[in-house]
Amino acid sequence: MAKPQAEPVNPSQLVDLAKAVIQADRFPYLATIDRDQPRLRPVSPVKTEGFTVYVANLRNYHKTQEIEANPKVELCYLDDRHDQVRITGVAETVSDRNVLQQIWDANPLLRQYLRDINNPQLILYRIRPTWVRFMREWALDYYEVPMDKGAT
Repeated sequence: MAKPQAEPVNPSQLVDLAKAVIQADRFPYLATIDRDQPRLRPVSPVKTEGFTVYVANLRNYHKTQEIEANPKVELCYLDDRHDQVRITGVAETVSDRNVLQQIWDANPLLRQYLRDINNPQLILYRIRPTWVRFMREWALDYYEVPMDKGAT
């Protein structure tokens, strides 16, 4: 079987192409490690700044323990055209009250579900990227996305 022929990628457009995929996919997949077993689940980011992604979580969810034990994670975004972005990064708990308040105020579903910003179940993760890759529609070639133009 022949390798699919994808539309060429202009390296100067990688940041914009990657950001477009991120914007198009409301439910990327988050990969974590559970001891020696990878775990993958869809998440709904509550904020994205460049390639830094914020994910709200509940303390009693299993991914909380997984991230606590090993904060190295990966997000995978996919758009309608099958363009893909993978963000490899490190998840850290956000304790900055201003950031938390801004996210809380902008997310009615979060407010409806948790009722109070001081709900002890609420945990907010900031996933700081260490590596961002873009792939055009199953072409099987990843392009490294420069993070200095959008990592934070």
